[in-house]
Amino acid sequence: MLAEQARIAFEHDQADELSAYRDRFHWPMTDTGERKCYLAGNSLGLQPDSVDQAVQQVLTDWKALGVEGHFNGNPPWLPYHENATGGLARLLGCKPTEVVAMNTLTVNLNLLLLSFYRPTAHKFRILIEADAFPSDRYAVQSQLRLHGFDPEKDLVEWRGSNAGLTVESLREILGTDESIAMVLVPGVQYLTGEVLDLRSIAALTRKYGITLGTDLAHAIGNVPLSLHDWDIDFAVFCSYKYLNSGPGAVGGAFVHKRHHGLREGQLHGWWGNRESTRFEMRHKIDPAPGIELWQQSNPPILSMAPLVASLAMFDEVGIDAIRSKSQRLTGYLRTLIESHLAGRVHIITPAANQGAQLSLRIVDHHVSGRAVFESLERQHVICDWREPDVIRVAPAPLYNNFTDVWTFVQRLDRAMQP
Repeated sequence: MLAEQARIAFEHDQADELSAYRDRFHWPMTDTGERKCYLAGNSLGLQPDSVDQAVQQVLTDWKALGVEGHFNGNPPWLPYHENATGGLARLLGCKPTEVVAMNTLTVNLNLLLLSFYRPTAHKFRILIEADAFPSDRYAVQSQLRLHGFDPEKDLVEWRGSNAGLTVESLREILGTDESIAMVLVPGVQYLTGEVLDLRSIAALTRKYGITLGTDLAHAIGNVPLSLHDWDIDFAVFCSYKYLNSGPGAVGGAFVHKRHHGLREGQLHGWWGNRESTRFEMRHKIDPAPGIELWQQSNPPILSMAPLVASLAMFDEVGIDAIRSKSQRLTGYLRTLIESHLAGRVHIITPAANQGAQLSLRIVDHHVSGRAVFESLERQHVICDWREPDVIRVAPAPLYNNFTDVWTFVQRLDRAMQP
């Protein structure tokens, strides 16, 4: 059986149209010079080999040009964020005027919450999923307190079932609570790896006159998105997971075009001023068109360079090809676990709604999940642990292959041996 599965993995790899991209990334290595089994692209993507040149170009321009790099760099720094706009728009399924690379995820979330959370005496509660990422929860709690509400009472939690976070269960909540003003949900749930039906959620929130925001940290570069056509109000994302732009790299934001222009509660900075008049140093802002009005300061060029380099690779491949391979990889991972580790490992990610990540619970009572995870680390498997008991495994289709998946399952089985 082991030899047969190894053969199947090899055949899948031979037929993989994206196999050449595997060698365009830098891999963590063992002491003996072998690649580690890296399955943590949902936490931090590997470094593309094009990043060195992109960052070095910025350093070279800074060294040679100093402040003149803003206008004479290769490319110039003043409009540098625009180099990421096209690639981000294609991944998000939106117009270029609706997306901008800026700040980091939670900074952007707080900025957009200030713009879009406009509570009234009758509509003031905010709904998030019960297992929301802590940063999202803290941001929402802060907004409620800022407006004089009590998070203990006015933060509504959407709890999933065995079927996950279904639109039907959300409809039940929204249909019975007229005080909900905003829904903030992920595109892909960080703990379970479930892909949410944002299109249907957006239609539902529009029906009830509720603002919809979404955190796309685990969705962008992972699954196809159509934010403009789905009529999402706003979205935020980071770029260091599936977009492979490096630790703490620049994030981004989306605002649907129907919301563009000056808004009550909007915070302004000088980079939100129209570029043509920005250096006139006016006392009153001349609003930049589109989402660029939400910019605050000049972008971090050294942080943005890896994103621009990585997006070029996504444009080469296309999100549909990435998603197709991802479904095959995670499908193969699910099949192996269910056939080899049935009754010992439980996959909590709904099969009908999985992205690149499968989330696992160890249900074999002879060993703890934490002990299994630590054994995987000793076997040079890099995946992810989330309290209290979840191992997250994410084969990223640009650089992982089917042999990586088979290797992981072998080592997982070994980690569970008495």
